[in-house]
Amino acid sequence: MEILCRTAIQVKGESVREIHDDIIVEDHFRLFFNGRYLTALVASPDRLEDLGAGFIICEGLADTILSVEVAGRDIYVSAPAHGDISLELESSGGFRVMGEPKSVESSIAITADGVRAVTAAIESDVWRRTGAVHCSVLFCGGDLVTRACDVGRHNTVDKVVGYAALNGIDRSSCIIGCTGRQPAGMVAKMANAGIPIVVSRAASTNRGIAAAERAGITLVCFSRGDRFTVYTHPERVWDVFEQIQKEIP
Repeated sequence: MEILCRTAIQVKGESVREIHDDIIVEDHFRLFFNGRYLTALVASPDRLEDLGAGFIICEGLADTILSVEVAGRDIYVSAPAHGDISLELESSGGFRVMGEPKSVESSIAITADGVRAVTAAIESDVWRRTGAVHCSVLFCGGDLVTRACDVGRHNTVDKVVGYAALNGIDRSSCIIGCTGRQPAGMVAKMANAGIPIVVSRAASTNRGIAAAERAGITLVCFSRGDRFTVYTHPERVWDVFEQIQKEIP
């Protein structure tokens, strides 16, 4: 990722000093889908092929990607389209494609220790240096497949999903861990990508939880240290589910 060094003045209590701070770079990009302009993206200027491919899949516009080309700040994605496109403004200020997200079917499961392992992998050196990025990780078969950081939480999901799409990875066998909160728009991205388990360090919303319930996604939030909260489809966190079943009279 592109990081700049900036001179600044830091104040701590009564102490004032000049420092050199690491600052993350953000930029604007134009996304074209099958030759037509689709939308503008504010993102970190790296892994733009993954970003373009993942956006198209996560917004439910296509299931597979034929090609991605990047020319300057323009991203061109070619894929078999599902139908007409209608965009709506999200709470984050970005745009998402309107429509009901897909249902996710998968037999994969995870343990409580697995949830903690996914959570531990979310932190990145870029975040520790700048404090200005979100991060998502993609796990498959218990292994970390890829990690993506970006100024936008949506973009990090797009990038790891795009990586999976461009590398022939079965997304129904994957788990995504992320730093960002999980409102309905974020959950819809996971559903359209076919991701069955989502682990977040942050919170969800009532609509995010409802969307995960309808889509068949196991939504785990507030995953920090030794704790986490399972909001939907807890049967995929099998040891936790078995324990709670024994305690229910």
